Amino acid sequence: MSHSNTKKGILRYTWWARTNHWVVAISFVLLVLSGLALFHPFFWSFTGLFGGPIPTRFIHPWIGVVMSLFFLLLAVQFFKESFIKRHDIQWLKQIRDVLSNRDEKLPPVGKNNAGQKLVYWIMVACVPVLLVTGIIIWRPYFADAMPLWLLRFAVMVHAYTAFLAIITLIIHIYSGIWVKGSIRAMVQGRVSKAWAKHHHNLWYEEVMKERNPPSADKDDDSSRQQQSP
Repeated sequence: MSHSNTKKGILRYTWWARTNHWVVAISFVLLVLSGLALFHPFFWSFTGLFGGPIPTRFIHPWIGVVMSLFFLLLAVQFFKESFIKRHDIQWLKQIRDVLSNRDEKLPPVGKNNAGQKLVYWIMVACVPVLLVTGIIIWRPYFADAMPLWLLRFAVMVHAYTAFLAIITLIIHIYSGIWVKGSIRAMVQGRVSKAWAKHHHNLWYEEVMKERNPPSADKDDDSSRQQQSP
């Protein structure tokens, strides 16, 4: 029996997945705070969190680079399990049941539900756009070499994409709080069998089959028959 199976519950996220997730999450929050401070005078007081306006302007793009690198690793790790499948479409069609906590009416889902997958794909689309447009308007390294029309276009796209990413993050956080046990899973890594079966039944069944493969039972039966007189 493996060491992971001796622990209570089911391993949902490895230590590396959790670490990577929280680095991306914290980096994104810092980007939001520093970005809003640079975006509008109403949020100018946020520059105090980073030591003033000049440090804020300096550190914002570097945080963006760090987040983009770690997000790339995260995106690769969760790529296969983020494909939209038929049961995900049905889950989305029953979004009213989701919001009303009528879980018994929902189709079984895999390791991630359709909402989590949509967050993944929206961020996969947003992060590269934010990175590229951020590099274009990055002073003093690149912006001075760019034409004025491109700078204005990049600023606009950067702002709208950031707005979409912020809204997505808010929904993601709210969903994690809404489904009790989700945040704990990303902190501790493990979930109970009951939680997994209730919220992600297809994934639960896959894990149980891996733990108790049918071939193992057949091998045990055949060995007993050989040993019997």
